[in-house]
Amino acid sequence: MSKTCDNIKKRENPNDIFITPLGLAKLHIDSIKANKDEIWFDPFRNNGSYYNQFPTENKKWTEILDGKDFFLFNEPIDILCSNPPYSMIDKVLDKCIELQPRVISFLIGFFNLTTKRIEKMEKAGYTIKYFHLTKVYKWFGMSVIVNWVKSNDNSCINYDRIIWK
Repeated sequence: MSKTCDNIKKRENPNDIFITPLGLAKLHIDSIKANKDEIWFDPFRNNGSYYNQFPTENKKWTEILDGKDFFLFNEPIDILCSNPPYSMIDKVLDKCIELQPRVISFLIGFFNLTTKRIEKMEKAGYTIKYFHLTKVYKWFGMSVIVNWVKSNDNSCINYDRIIWK
C-alpha cells in the first residue's frame, strides 16, 4: 500500500469523502462516449455508485478502504470514471496520466478545475470534450463533470484560452 493511501485509510475524520448520489453518477457515466469492448475503471469505488452502474461487465476497481490502492494499480484500462478525493487531485491526475486511458472523467469541485490542471492534461494529450456544472446541496460549492479524451484531435469544447495580462 502506498504511504499516501495508508494515511488516508487510517485517518479518523476524512473530510474529502463525498458519496456521489446515484442519479448524478448515472448522469456522469452517460456523458461518456464509450466503445462496446472498452474496460471501465473506478479508482475510488467506495459504495459502488459508479462501479455498479457502469454499462458493461468489463470493469475494474480499486478502493483503499478494501485494501486495493489506486496508486499501486497498473493494469490496462480504457475509461477511468469516478469522484476522486479532492485533497489529492494533483497526485490523482498524475497517476491517471501514467495509466494512459482513452478517457479520464471526474466529478470534481469547480474550483479544482484550475488552469494549471487543464494545461497539465493538455500537455499529456488530453482534451476536454465534455463539461457539466452541477450542484449537490449537501456539498460545498459547485461541482463539475469533466471528460478528458486522449486523441490526436485537439478540438475541444469552447472555453476561452486567452491569457489576459
